[in-house]
Amino acid sequence: MKKKLAAMMMCAAMAVTSVGIVPVQAEEDLSGELVFAIWDNNLMDFIDSNDMVGKFQEKYPDADIEVEKIKDDSEYWNAMKMRASANQLPDVMFNKPFTLSRFQDYLIDLSDLEATKNNILAEGYAMDGKVLGLPMTFGYEYVYYWKDMFEEAGVEVPTTWPEFEEVTKKLQEYYGAENEDFMALALGAKDEWPDYPFMEFMPALESGNGKNWSSMAETDEPFAEGTDIQKAYSKVYNLFSSGVCGKDPLGLGNDQATALFAQKQAAIIALGDWGLQNIVSGADDTSELGTFYLPARNSEDEPFRVMALGDSLMGVTTHSQNPELAKAFVEWFYSEDWYPDYINYVTSSSSMSNFPKEKDPILAESDEAQPDAELVMYDGGNDAFQAIQNETTFDYKKLGAEMFTEGFDLDARLGELNEKWAAAREKLGIE
Repeated sequence: MKKKLAAMMMCAAMAVTSVGIVPVQAEEDLSGELVFAIWDNNLMDFIDSNDMVGKFQEKYPDADIEVEKIKDDSEYWNAMKMRASANQLPDVMFNKPFTLSRFQDYLIDLSDLEATKNNILAEGYAMDGKVLGLPMTFGYEYVYYWKDMFEEAGVEVPTTWPEFEEVTKKLQEYYGAENEDFMALALGAKDEWPDYPFMEFMPALESGNGKNWSSMAETDEPFAEGTDIQKAYSKVYNLFSSGVCGKDPLGLGNDQATALFAQKQAAIIALGDWGLQNIVSGADDTSELGTFYLPARNSEDEPFRVMALGDSLMGVTTHSQNPELAKAFVEWFYSEDWYPDYINYVTSSSSMSNFPKEKDPILAESDEAQPDAELVMYDGGNDAFQAIQNETTFDYKKLGAEMFTEGFDLDARLGELNEKWAAAREKLGIE
């Protein structure tokens, strides 16, 4: 896996060497105010404790930054959508891979930045040859588990999906016998988005196609029997409906589910590398905390695929009144003046080739268990997919939450989605 990642990094580095680097305007000439909108609690804590604004002003004394903290990413996208229509976007904003196309008309090209040259993933998320956002971190997805709980229940780390299902059921049966509130798999389905490791990523892991959402836009029946998404969602539904997520998964949000896992009221939780900090902060002792990659494959004869993605793509909006200052801020954020301390503070991997970082030992256990894992680079979907998704109101995270409701019929639901999908493609003229 390390060899594959190194090769990918080399390709990314080669891809950006053709981009001309235009120096940012001289520091003494830049002044004004910036609004920097974020949702990340860990980033906000780091900004507060490390005086980001003051450090930036050491280099740009005539600049000021307002850091606008929004509750969570769901509220963030809703706010940005309304502000885009009102011509009131912040100077600097973040995107996820799946929102980049949504805001591409409101973002300026950052191809001329030195930070772009050094960002491992930036070119991979370019749109029409323009780099509209620099991934702040290189994210992986993990299953966190308590080793001592596995040992007591007599189960081992699974390497296939059938084993994963069997392990969760055994854990639920073992610990649920004495604790009716126990969850083998902690999942804050009340918030809907925490089911993303299963509902958003499993279809791509099923086939190894990181652009699966874009591929869906090319067919009328992407949810039909035998498709990647149908096979993946059938597996997820069997898991969700087996009772391994406890008696009331829709009654818990992500913060509650993570806190309960940290206190060993659950044996497993699926989160990105960013989740480690939240678990550690809520746990009394992490000596028995381990990780493994979600085993989406059906048997050991298939490749073991691992989801990897750039996260929090920082971009400068066209609404900025001080675009050169905003670009200078992005350049500074990814420079030695700020980025190395930040990336060492969080548990995510570095997205910058000039500031590499070793994984936390807890997260590195996953690589040690699957040294030959096949990386699947996630793409959140192209314009055609986004258009069809909006037309059909298809929401994979909401669909995952629906799986916990009484009377849910997956086959019927996927059939409805196929009908809506075909009608949307015809209405929108997408071929």
